[in-house]
Amino acid sequence: MLEEQLAQLRTPLLRFARQQLRDEALAEDAVSETFLAILERPDSFGGQSSLQTYATGILKHKLIDQLRKRGRETQIEVDDDAAIDEAIDRLFQQDGHWVEPPPAWVNPERSLEQRQFFETLQVCIDRLPPRLSRIFMLREWMELEVEAICRELGVSESNCGVMLYRARMQLRECLSLRWFQQQEAA
Repeated sequence: MLEEQLAQLRTPLLRFARQQLRDEALAEDAVSETFLAILERPDSFGGQSSLQTYATGILKHKLIDQLRKRGRETQIEVDDDAAIDEAIDRLFQQDGHWVEPPPAWVNPERSLEQRQFFETLQVCIDRLPPRLSRIFMLREWMELEVEAICRELGVSESNCGVMLYRARMQLRECLSLRWFQQQEAA
């Protein structure tokens, strides 16, 4: 039964993966890895959300892994009869300089600051009441429409709007105390 449900989710998950990765093969791999993760540990799905929401959450992590991996790797085009050494040699000029240099790190300090901000944001999200945290994550992280969230949680659109407002205001207050005031002091 789980396999049948996953088969029905394949098309929307694949569409989402293609939008993010812009590569058919990588999108297929990410969706396959998502299904494998679900099938290897079916007990991990507790049913607190729909299977689609659960699968999308796993897929997002797989996509992030793919994007990180792609950012660290240099693509080398190898012809059928070309050796890998020749392919690597084509990356460099005769004098040893890159033909196309890898992108420079724009600002490592800024990257660290962003990571620290998102860690602080996660702390603030964890401090939200569970229901507000869930609604906020479904809307802002999973990017579900309000109608889908209402169906998922069995709440009215107006109640959902109120809970999203409360979550955002509590996050704003938490970030103000834990991040922005800290940045001003530094």
